[in-house]
Amino acid sequence: MSDGTATTDLDARLEKYRVELTGYCYRMLGSSFEAEDAVQDTLVRAWRSHDRFEGRSSLRSWLYRIATNVCLDMLTAGGKRARPMDLTESTPLARAALAPRPDSTWLEPMPDARVLPAVEDPAEAAVAKESVRLAFMAALQQLPPKQRAVLILREVLAWRASEVAELLGTTVASVNSALQRARATLAERADRGAEAAVSDPLDEEQQKLLERYVKAFEGYDMTALTALLHEDAVMTMPPFDLWLTGPADITGFMTTLGASCAGSRLLPVRANGLPGFAHYKPDPDKGGFRPWAVQVLEVSEGRITGFHCFLDTPRWFPLFGLPLQLEAESEQVEQGG
Repeated sequence: MSDGTATTDLDARLEKYRVELTGYCYRMLGSSFEAEDAVQDTLVRAWRSHDRFEGRSSLRSWLYRIATNVCLDMLTAGGKRARPMDLTESTPLARAALAPRPDSTWLEPMPDARVLPAVEDPAEAAVAKESVRLAFMAALQQLPPKQRAVLILREVLAWRASEVAELLGTTVASVNSALQRARATLAERADRGAEAAVSDPLDEEQQKLLERYVKAFEGYDMTALTALLHEDAVMTMPPFDLWLTGPADITGFMTTLGASCAGSRLLPVRANGLPGFAHYKPDPDKGGFRPWAVQVLEVSEGRITGFHCFLDTPRWFPLFGLPLQLEAESEQVEQGG
């Protein structure tokens, strides 16, 4: 009985760290699913070796050490996750072609609830959200794995240099040097990609912008949508490497190659510290609507600057806890009545 109680207690103590560890592994790996695998591996290793944990550090520090080693091992095997704009030049609409690349190429979206633990300090919450935004995540992917770990631990999680040095088995001087190099790399990339200036919770202006966006998109009103897009707005559609710049090409794509999205429905989601939508398009076979994309929006100065559509819906919709079919509104009214 006491062994069972101890096991249950250990499970609960480890589980308490799942969300923050998932956030850490996600920043390290750039993949939603690899991050969850890494955390599961971390917790299993911790559970199996807990009898050898001597308490010389806190349980949290010990878990981060295991998670870091798991991530570093995973990163030796693969390349860097990226966004389409990190790999190719922007394509004019006239030359637009949908060429997919393997799943392992792409930086993946992540629901906020899986990576952002509840914290009371607004400043701490803001740093956490900024550090999972797509532009920052893409910049992190350019860092060598150990620099990435140092930057996340020091700048995002606010660990002391001595704590990071102990975790990585190195010196404080080495940690400080790695942090300096990582900051320099990020500074070089600061002008690339849209900066997302999003309040939490959304302020009234941002909320109205999203409401206008939903109305324009669901109505497939390209004039209204154009008015919401920044002149340098970017649209991406992983797993395709195509990306488009500017309202004319974005709306032009939506009325040509993307014309089957007319009449779609959007449900709000939160992803990567940003507003987003589950995009369902009309289903001509079954009626109602079928999953098409998870959209993540970047917003700045009252305009949409980034419009990122992740199309691998069999993977994304279950991750976000979204239904795989929406009924037509007439059916919903009948059932509700």
